[in-house]
Amino acid sequence: MTLLNGVKILSFNHFLAGPLAAQTLADLGADVIAVEPIEGAFQRNWAVANRFVGGDSVNHLATGRNKRSIAVNLKHPDGVAAVKKLVEGADVVMENFRPGTMEKLGLGYEVLKAINPGLIYAVATGFGGDGPYRNRPGQDLLLQAMSGLAARTGSADGAPTAVGAVIIDQHAASLYAMAVLAALFAKANTGEGRLVEVNLFQAAIDLQVEPLTAWLNGASSPTPRGPAGIASWFSPGPYGIHATMDGYLAISMAAPKALASALNIPALNDFTEEDSFARREEITRLVAERLAERATADWLPPLEAGQIWHAPVQDYEDLRNDPQLAHMGAFKTVEGAYGEPVTMVMHPARYDGKAPDVRLVPQQLGAQTRDILAEAGYADGEIAALVANGAFGAR
Repeated sequence: MTLLNGVKILSFNHFLAGPLAAQTLADLGADVIAVEPIEGAFQRNWAVANRFVGGDSVNHLATGRNKRSIAVNLKHPDGVAAVKKLVEGADVVMENFRPGTMEKLGLGYEVLKAINPGLIYAVATGFGGDGPYRNRPGQDLLLQAMSGLAARTGSADGAPTAVGAVIIDQHAASLYAMAVLAALFAKANTGEGRLVEVNLFQAAIDLQVEPLTAWLNGASSPTPRGPAGIASWFSPGPYGIHATMDGYLAISMAAPKALASALNIPALNDFTEEDSFARREEITRLVAERLAERATADWLPPLEAGQIWHAPVQDYEDLRNDPQLAHMGAFKTVEGAYGEPVTMVMHPARYDGKAPDVRLVPQQLGAQTRDILAEAGYADGEIAALVANGAFGAR
């Protein structure tokens, strides 16, 4: 993919949101240089489910595609000096350290803007660069708790529930990449760089724009979570996930009379469309009781014939064999940097019918250190000296 050919990005990102945002831009053709500590960034050394494939953390596999790697000691003056030299030829610097960290390293926005006035300096934080929460750790579960998302997820008679994926980090990554692209577009028109800031707290709020806007504007919410098996507090019956004889089915929005016909529930013929909210618990109870009488596969034909929006609940194993995901190439297995096969979740958009491919598998730490320093104008002897004195790591 060549949409961002010619764009050079220095990514000082770690954890998930930052590296994932940088990977999105790398997929689109940007030359993304992952600037990591000598010991490697967090996502390289820690793995969800404690899973490593060869020498690769699955977190690195999830976020390291199509990037080059340079390992640098940012506490070494020679390392900082070389990074500043790299900044001279960069279009974008991305970082998601805690506020003030880059300034302490001598690499803050004002310093780098003086070196490269056209630089886009993009920052992702937990709670923003200022304000009372400035120094709090921004971690997905904590933000699910603080943002109202956990309070509004789960059943009404249960506890607040965390979502089963790191969705705030992932949404923040999309916003982060979007913000960088917007700044790049503006720079193409004006030649001006700028400071770009995103934060996980507002990403968590943005994930809830529909229900939160409803609540902020007076929508009734007698319980924070959906009653009677309804998936959310703001939804009509029987919107939710319901047990069948051998599994679970999601039923989306549907008129009571359509459900009465598709599921053979005569009692639902007495309900009007207005009752979908007013009598939503009764509707949901009738649907749930009926679905429990037959297997999931038995319900699919009548629901399809009745044009009821529905879906069987799939787990990860089902995704391997999902024909639509296979058609779109959602997963790809390639040989990893350590010689073992690794499977990645691919870029989720197409451009003129094509999705970005894997140009570089997630690289070993410092795999391109020597090349990147040479591109910045360092001679072989100077590079060898920088590696020898501990300013850089290289393979």
